[in-house]
Amino acid sequence: MASIHEVLELYPSVALISATVLGLLVGSFLNVVIYRLPKMLQSEWRSQCCELLEQSPPEPQKTFNLITPNSTCPHCGHGIKPWENVPVISYLVLRGKCSACKGRISARYPIIELVTGLSSLFVIHQFGVTGVGLAALVFTWSLIALTMIDIDTQLLPDAITLPLLWLGLIVNHLGGFVPLEDALWGAVAGYLSLWSIYWLFKLLTGKEGMGYGDFKLLGALGAWLGW
Repeated sequence: MASIHEVLELYPSVALISATVLGLLVGSFLNVVIYRLPKMLQSEWRSQCCELLEQSPPEPQKTFNLITPNSTCPHCGHGIKPWENVPVISYLVLRGKCSACKGRISARYPIIELVTGLSSLFVIHQFGVTGVGLAALVFTWSLIALTMIDIDTQLLPDAITLPLLWLGLIVNHLGGFVPLEDALWGAVAGYLSLWSIYWLFKLLTGKEGMGYGDFKLLGALGAWLGW
């Protein structure tokens, strides 16, 4: 009996369709990450500040992470049912409105799902169902999440940038996209180039021109793609 990998190699169209569907599902999850991760970080920072200032911690709140609570309508709090959360399709069926209050749902959600799906299709078309292809999917999904979080909050969370940097070095150590030496110096050059600009700008103006997340992201790009 043929394995799943053999079937996908024999029938490339199945691999491409599967990659697109997987990308749409991941895009739906990325919408959650983009919205919730910055809020989780801000809550954590507030708690740390209270601890450093020896102040009473904020009132304990309900569990809030990437899994809990379930998604709700931002207008009326209606809990989103599984059939109302099918990537792109549910948005079209509901005509971009909440099924309960008919409040408008942002078109950004299906757009991110669609972009992630099409990006996943392109990646698997280029690299195939291989280790490199799967690594490229993770790289692509991470960049989509980082792009939208940066647009919304001007934050580039360490929770994504640092694992992305280390993963790039590991992937290239295993024979991924560029030689490991290029990946290593790519990470160094990426980080230090913006770090140097940051400090030069600060010395000249006394102001900060960018955040440390930019250094880490460019370092991660170098770790994946070389210097």
